[in-house]
Amino acid sequence: MIEELVDRTVYNAENDETTRGGDATDVLRRVPLLSLDLDGNVSVRGNQNIKVLINNKPSTITAGSVADGLRQLPADQIRRVEVITSPSAKYDAEGAGGIINIVTKGNALRGGQLALDGSGGTRSGTLNLNGGYRTGRMGFALGGFGRAGYNTPGSFANEQLTTNPATGAQTRTTQAADTRQNQLFGRYTLGWDFDLDPHQGLAASLTYGTRNATTYQDGLATATTELATGRRNSVRNVQLTDESGTVDASLAYTRTYAVPQRELSALALYSRNHRTYAFTNDTYAASEASQLGRSGNDNPSTNQEITAQLDYQTPIGARQLLEIGAKDIQRRVRSDYRYYGQLASLQANNSFIYRQQVAAAYAAYTLSLPKGFTLKPGLRYEYTALAADFGTGPVGDIPNYGLLVPSVSVLRKLGNGNVLKLAYNRRLQRPSLQFLNPNLQAANPLVQTQGNPALRPEYTHNYELGYGTLLGPANLNFSVFARHTTGAIQSVRTPLTDATYPGAVRIDYLNIGQENAYGGNAFFSLDVGSKLSLSGGLDLYYTVLQNNVADPLYAARHAGWVLGGRLYGSYALPKGWNVQLFSFYRGQQVQLQGSQSSFALYSMSLKHDVAGKKGSLGLGAENFFSPTNAVRTDLASPLLSQQSTTVQHLTSFKVYFSYRIGQLTAEPRPHKNVKNDDLKTDENGGGSQSNSSTPAATRPPATPAPAAPAPLAPRP
Repeated sequence: MIEELVDRTVYNAENDETTRGGDATDVLRRVPLLSLDLDGNVSVRGNQNIKVLINNKPSTITAGSVADGLRQLPADQIRRVEVITSPSAKYDAEGAGGIINIVTKGNALRGGQLALDGSGGTRSGTLNLNGGYRTGRMGFALGGFGRAGYNTPGSFANEQLTTNPATGAQTRTTQAADTRQNQLFGRYTLGWDFDLDPHQGLAASLTYGTRNATTYQDGLATATTELATGRRNSVRNVQLTDESGTVDASLAYTRTYAVPQRELSALALYSRNHRTYAFTNDTYAASEASQLGRSGNDNPSTNQEITAQLDYQTPIGARQLLEIGAKDIQRRVRSDYRYYGQLASLQANNSFIYRQQVAAAYAAYTLSLPKGFTLKPGLRYEYTALAADFGTGPVGDIPNYGLLVPSVSVLRKLGNGNVLKLAYNRRLQRPSLQFLNPNLQAANPLVQTQGNPALRPEYTHNYELGYGTLLGPANLNFSVFARHTTGAIQSVRTPLTDATYPGAVRIDYLNIGQENAYGGNAFFSLDVGSKLSLSGGLDLYYTVLQNNVADPLYAARHAGWVLGGRLYGSYALPKGWNVQLFSFYRGQQVQLQGSQSSFALYSMSLKHDVAGKKGSLGLGAENFFSPTNAVRTDLASPLLSQQSTTVQHLTSFKVYFSYRIGQLTAEPRPHKNVKNDDLKTDENGGGSQSNSSTPAATRPPATPAPAAPAPLAPRP
């Protein structure tokens, strides 16, 4: 289930039946080193600044929100997840916490196959249809996925005490509402590849993904007490809609040579996401049914990326490997925002255009030394050119910047086959549209959020020491790490002085933070006989957050321990039955001005193979002993005291099925190991150990997974 390779941790998701009928967030909760909150936001060792790739390619699907993008990926179509915490110079410098590469299922064998999968349950339903055909030098892949989310009730409560920084007047606000959400997701893929000759190949992919989500806050009761003057009561009905569509298209050329490990590859990638966020807020007097007013916001936006990349690698003698490459990324973001009702008096309608060009070049060198040592230094340079404008005029001076990104790793294979690894790298995190967008999000007008177009990137230094060993049938891995981040983007909560919404708080973003984290991870996998498999992991780190603000009203510092972990078990029963169990725990999270409470999730599945293992039927259940899951957030500063609680009903039951038609031959297509994007796989080929100059720290799989003929295009 879990492999620890030279440069990455791999979770083989296709062996996990407990995620059937779910999405990528369900899969990532099972991956070592990763942690997800109830909204699907991902962090690596406590850092949410990550780079997510699908089949080694970036996509604009995560430009607005990584969590929203992951929900569009069906769990049933994920083959494995790779977590890279110490990327080499070949990788983009972006992703301060590391890189997550999600590899979808593909077929590299000859013949044709059609697969149908589906599920239905109390919270969601899915339907997948995938087919592939390969003959001679050409292969095709076609897939369609649909998922509906329904019957997801919850509740929300918020209490805050604010102090007006200008007058010192205090306002107490309490809010409560019932919530519900409906969601529809779709993902459609087309892949094609062609072997020009034994050493040259083309691969193309096209993907379209769509997401439609509507969230309701019914009867948002608000009681606002201005301690010096009296009380105001109101009731609001809030409806939020979030719709998006994403197109990803790529074309790759790969050339291999008679010399082993010599390879040239070129990639062109186009990705465009169109998103529409909108809300309406109807306000009623608490004692009357008559409507007092309506306010709202419409915010259509587009995010486009065009990428060109060239990579070359060649061995130097028997013990050295040189890798060089260049890359250019053109990004363009546009956000149009309009307001009506009371919000129109707070913010003018406008548009925002943000242009970014990243030009990069790198060189990486691998040297195998005596006594089991391998040295891999690298250097990458990235230059970023920026321009931003409002519809009414320029944003202001946003300077361009260049960054030199060094990386180095030292590996030692010990005499007993164990592996010791030491690594360092420098990373950056550019602000996404979520933090840049100046659109005022005020569905709840008492807790408003607004982006900052002038944000700069964060800079991070990562240090890691890892050790892997085999202890009988057990595969054990341990690592310790340290992380230092400057210029961290942090939220600043400021009580507003506007009389329209007394007691309201504005959340803005500034490059004022410094973050330090020190911790460790341990995980294992164990086969007990031929029937029982166990795996699990534990994450523990100490984090220190501070914002370096001189004003005592806004200065903040907070530190504490964070614990998390997961446990998985599978048992093969007689006559084709199999039972699997999974549990996940996320401990209390440390935030700059407070904390967020812990929660736990668990699931169980029972599967039966039918028709000579061509099909399967199964039952699944999640959180069946705990119908609700409540997460509480507490924040405190000289001007603000806030306690909020979000409750979700997560108990669910489902049935699922799968069936495959077609016959595949065992003869694989000629292997070319396409490495064609900003997540270029290193000597392990992203999971296969065929080119590795240093063995993995743990037992390799019995048969390396074949490379997909044409990686299905990045997520929708």
